[in-house]
Amino acid sequence: MLAFGEKVEGYDSLMFNEREVRAAAGIVFLFAFMAFMSGFLTGNNEPTKLMVSVFLFDFFIRIFISPKYAPSMVVGRWIVNNQKPEYTDAAPKKWAWSFGFILAATMFYLVVLNDIRGPINILTCALCLGLLFFEAVFGICAGCKIYNLVHNKKVKHCPGEVCDLSRVKAPIQYLNGLQKIVFILAFIALFYLTFGDIIKFLIFGE
Repeated sequence: MLAFGEKVEGYDSLMFNEREVRAAAGIVFLFAFMAFMSGFLTGNNEPTKLMVSVFLFDFFIRIFISPKYAPSMVVGRWIVNNQKPEYTDAAPKKWAWSFGFILAATMFYLVVLNDIRGPINILTCALCLGLLFFEAVFGICAGCKIYNLVHNKKVKHCPGEVCDLSRVKAPIQYLNGLQKIVFILAFIALFYLTFGDIIKFLIFGE
């Protein structure tokens, strides 16, 4: 019951189903984003307090009991149980989720216990949301990447086989010239729409 990860035939270490992990990250991201926006737009911090408490409880179970019994992981498994599993090493996830637990504990202390509001809350919340978003949408686990940098024993099985440095990209994965132009223009447009007014104010004082 207390194992971090599950034994899978053909693998010599404990594993996770990456599809389940990403589904759980998406579920947590959805509710955390709604709670954050509710507090940001209405000034009502109660949904944020509730979500922070649930977030902390979920990650406590993941770290100290077993991820397979964390509510978000249970729901994630149910949602993707018809899909073929994609196995990844469990060890890096513990490091990454421990960081998530620290962020959740920090938010719990600030928001739930002390009702503190300010930039530190927004930045911590934004960091949590960003990490969840990249995990759920792109399958990028930032904490897992750091794990490989600080541990001598590298993981063998990563999402999308990104740990396999000998793997050659397929032709469908490369961007052609026109796609690169579209990417650059889209990035410039999004940057301008997001920060255009700030740039005008700094340059022209408008």
